[in-house]
Amino acid sequence: MSITLGEGEIVGLIGPNGAGKTTCVNVMTGFQAPTTGTVGLDGEDISSHAPFRIRRQGLARTFQAGRLFTGLDLLDNLAVTGVGLGYSRRASEIEAQRLLKWFGLEGMAGSLAAGLPYTDERRVSIARSLMFEPKYLLLDEPAAGMSAKEADELSKLIKRIASDMGTGVILIEHNVGMVLSTCSNVVVLDGGKVIEEGSRDVILGSHAVREAYLGADQDDMVASHTKGAN
Repeated sequence: MSITLGEGEIVGLIGPNGAGKTTCVNVMTGFQAPTTGTVGLDGEDISSHAPFRIRRQGLARTFQAGRLFTGLDLLDNLAVTGVGLGYSRRASEIEAQRLLKWFGLEGMAGSLAAGLPYTDERRVSIARSLMFEPKYLLLDEPAAGMSAKEADELSKLIKRIASDMGTGVILIEHNVGMVLSTCSNVVVLDGGKVIEEGSRDVILGSHAVREAYLGADQDDMVASHTKGAN
């Protein structure tokens, strides 16, 4: 399996349950060791690097659960990441304030993370992952549990992250319509292997994807995803 991500690019990663999407992200970010092959970051083999070192080298991620510190306010949730990266408390707070403003959350900086609306929790999680401008960001099912309107807003946010920050993004999602409308390139996994890669039209026209991912009701599923991607 081979996946390449450039700065400012958005690549989608989809596949049926058990296809290996989260395992792939865990390997890329140092939470699992690869059994074969290597993980490269700007020409350096990082396959044996610890997660904190990979993050400091410019590869960040989110998790399927927000994993916010519920007893801290939003400012401190972001600032603690900066401190963990080796920056001073003051520099971390300044960066946290900048990101909260960019995300439109500056008015909630002093609010506790506990009890946040679900979509705000997701946005804070993404903002925290972007502390001190990583080159690359891996989003693990950020739209899970969102309505169609909320997923559309998230799609616009991801595009802004790529275009305005120049951050390369890998979007791992079950929401195929969102992936196809957000990503310039999509990789489809099945059984830990890449079975298709390409643009929206390539993915929708692939017989292998229909069989492995969309299941028996292919035509209905393709029509649904096509409508969601428009």
